[in-house]
Amino acid sequence: MPFVKPVRAAFIGFLALAISACGINSVPTKEEAAKAKWADVQAAYQARSNLVNNLAEVARGAQEGERGILTDVIEARSRATSVNIDASDLNDPAKVEQFRAAQAELGQGLGRLLVNVERYPDIKSNQNFVMLQSQLEGIENKIRISIMDYNDAVRDYNTTIRTFPDTIGANIIHGAEPMVPYEATTEGAEEAPELDLTPNS
Repeated sequence: MPFVKPVRAAFIGFLALAISACGINSVPTKEEAAKAKWADVQAAYQARSNLVNNLAEVARGAQEGERGILTDVIEARSRATSVNIDASDLNDPAKVEQFRAAQAELGQGLGRLLVNVERYPDIKSNQNFVMLQSQLEGIENKIRISIMDYNDAVRDYNTTIRTFPDTIGANIIHGAEPMVPYEATTEGAEEAPELDLTPNS
């Protein structure tokens, strides 16, 4: 009988180790980490969206021809903020793509606005505009970093649910599905821009 207790203790220890190695804890931990990184992506995009109204107000003094671009940016902001995606949608490629496309449209509109505003010295000299432009550049950088962090967390989670032994717990216990990475691509980015280096006459 004294031999039974150590065997039982060893068996319980082995069983606990086997369960912990089967993704019981690691799968939900990595899933929650990826969801937290997604929240960072959304927060960065929200910060950019909040700046749009202020930037647009300062740029409103531009000439009549720029109002079309300004209107496009404001409408793109409205569309971007209307596309909501929560953590439960991170397994749906269509919803993630819809969110990405709306944010890309807003980003392109902001880029056009900033390029056109550069033509107007009175706006460029406006301290509010310079400050907002600097904030926007900082937010764009934060968006890039947040997306990279989210994609790293998704890669880690997706690898975990597909590799042994975690795949056992992921599929049998959690019913885990892969998450969708965020593809922050700009349309036409695969083609190099054509530069006109001929001097103006």
